[in-house]
Amino acid sequence: MSLRDAAPLTRLVRDEAAPLEEILDRVSGKWTMRILSAVRGPRRFTELERSLDGISRRMLTLTLRNLERDGLVVRTVYPTVPPKVEYVLSPMGCELLDSLAPLTAWAEHNLASLEAARSAYRVRVAA
Repeated sequence: MSLRDAAPLTRLVRDEAAPLEEILDRVSGKWTMRILSAVRGPRRFTELERSLDGISRRMLTLTLRNLERDGLVVRTVYPTVPPKVEYVLSPMGCELLDSLAPLTAWAEHNLASLEAARSAYRVRVAA
């Protein structure tokens, strides 16, 4: 196969991977998975903020907005004084979190092996 013949195949593979790359970009942020896990049940902003050690109000706000924009989180404002706002996973957000469970299990199962491979690599490269 020549390079010219490989170009359309490479573009096809890249185009097929695009939706997955977009989702992985969305969930790979430092706080995204933690927030998604935290909003499995209705949670108020301050509850989320307290449960996520180290997150700033601004980062929590921005991440929640992005998750709401993408349809992964539902924000409900109750007409009370003061206003009450709750966040909860949408059905699509639940499906996403459930579909990532096998990847999480794989990571937990293979973490020690990954660390061992990294250590062995560092030793080989240093030699």
